[in-house]
Amino acid sequence: MVAEPTTALSTPFRLTALDGLLLAGERWEGGNRPALLFAHGFGQTRLAWTGSARALAAQGFPAVTFDARGHGESEHVPRGEYHMEQFVADLTAMAEAATPAGGPRPVVVGASMGGLLALVAAGEAGGECPFSALILVDITPRWETRGVERILGFMRAHPDGFASYDEAASAIEAYLPQRRERKTESQLKPLLRQGDDGRLRWHWDPALLDGLVEESERYQPRLFAAAANVQVPVLLLSGARSDVVSSHTVEEFLRLVPHARHVSLADATHMVAGDANDAFTREIAAFMQTL
Repeated sequence: MVAEPTTALSTPFRLTALDGLLLAGERWEGGNRPALLFAHGFGQTRLAWTGSARALAAQGFPAVTFDARGHGESEHVPRGEYHMEQFVADLTAMAEAATPAGGPRPVVVGASMGGLLALVAAGEAGGECPFSALILVDITPRWETRGVERILGFMRAHPDGFASYDEAASAIEAYLPQRRERKTESQLKPLLRQGDDGRLRWHWDPALLDGLVEESERYQPRLFAAAANVQVPVLLLSGARSDVVSSHTVEEFLRLVPHARHVSLADATHMVAGDANDAFTREIAAFMQTL
């Protein structure tokens, strides 16, 4: 794991989305370099970025992490009506909040769902792109269906939750066998919510599985068109052991975005930031130096 410097401090904040929903975020103090805006994957929270955000802030790159709507500490959409446009608008609003007056626009780091949202926001901006660069983490406009089905299978596997944190840790351990450390209760507490029945359930809104996920396949033509319109610098970081991104989807993406740079991280699966955090953080820092 990346060493965690004590000099990088974070401050929680709340941002009101265009439709009035409250989004939970965290600002990591850095220097005067362009800020990094981290957008997590489906079913994750801003905590997925803590190690990298802290390490990069200590190197002088301020960072913003946030929970997407329906995830973590951010509010759920009433009646469970989730659509891609909401998430894209939220990401754009976060980018505006991370841009200092007269300063550079942030560099967005988007994993999986967060990367797809960044592609749409950048490719459909019309005027000035809300980001100065894109770092896509193990995601391309076309994905391997089997890998996505494995992720969704895990998310749908425990509708009644868990009787204990230990039971939840065992489920994660089976899902992520490449991880050496078993999740502790303190690590799991931010990811689970206790219901009135005493059962522990994941932090994300179950309605997301019937809303955003059901729409995802028909968005692919839109994602291809958006990717072809991206003009800012792009870095694609993929996991060599990923079952979501493959050599075929990467090659297709690089034809769409010929100015993009691609780096494959040898020890990483789809969960790149968690599997190869040191290498992941180094590649981001190196890319930032080129901007």
